[in-house]
Amino acid sequence: MTASSRKAFALRLDPALYAAIERLAAAELRSANAEIEILLREALTRRGVGVKRSQAPKRGRPPKTEES
Repeated sequence: MTASSRKAFALRLDPALYAAIERLAAAELRSANAEIEILLREALTRRGVGVKRSQAPKRGRPPKTEES
């Protein structure tokens, strides 16, 4: 997903909650934003709400194809 295709909004969190999210994100080598997204997806899944990932192009170099 490109940065412009993601929904941006302000989120007000208790500073202690945000600090805990930052610690968890650092332990998982993620940004706080990515960690919040993962936590939200997990919470929705536990409540029976399935959220599919968007069909955005993957980042990085495309896989090599074998030429015959």
